Amino acid sequence: MNSITLPANSIALEASWQALMVEEFRQPYMEKLRAFLRQEKDAKKIIYPLSKNIFKAFDYTPVEKVKVVILGQDPYHGIGQAHGLCFSVPPKVAIPPSLQNIYKELQNDLGIPPAKHGCLVSWAQQGVLLLNSVLTVENGKAASHQGKGWEIFTDKVIAALNQQPRPIVFVLWGAYAQRKGQVIDSQKHCIIQTVHPSPLSVHRGFFGSKPFSRINAFLVATGQTPIQWALPENPSLDE
Repeated sequence: MNSITLPANSIALEASWQALMVEEFRQPYMEKLRAFLRQEKDAKKIIYPLSKNIFKAFDYTPVEKVKVVILGQDPYHGIGQAHGLCFSVPPKVAIPPSLQNIYKELQNDLGIPPAKHGCLVSWAQQGVLLLNSVLTVENGKAASHQGKGWEIFTDKVIAALNQQPRPIVFVLWGAYAQRKGQVIDSQKHCIIQTVHPSPLSVHRGFFGSKPFSRINAFLVATGQTPIQWALPENPSLDE
């Protein structure tokens, strides 16, 4: 089986990721995760993101295109916020505080004014895998799907990327992401880590860390195309 099966839905991974991760979908933890998600749906609980968007980060950034990984924790748990990319929200949705702080640092680092929206699809399409550790959440209940199996899956994703022959930049904001990134080979890949951009921690080292210029410097040094961090004024979700 190569998909997460929910009632009336079979949500397949993008082809290159499916080929890389196919064995994970045969593991007992994945069947338990499927069962948990079916149970939540049967109980009429509202789950974010929409089923079609659970693996959206992988759709936008196939394996061979990954140049940067930004690691988040859980999807946003408010109405209309989560759409499968960490830190990102769909166009016309209010920009969350952590993303506002990311924009402030982007301006401090590269002089790029904050976007008027929070949709980061443009980054994903250029090779920035916007990966949450946990890929689903219940409406209004932060961290409600932690410990159900997603962390095992995304650990395997990170391990698989760590084995890729080309150097990748791993951006680990906060202690949670840094623990999850302990398997990364720092001799081959670039690791950028600071405190989380949350308002609770942003002033303890996130501001002034210049992650965006550091990412691009590494990409250029390793013969890769740098990321154009300025976001389009009118983003499209291509859905």
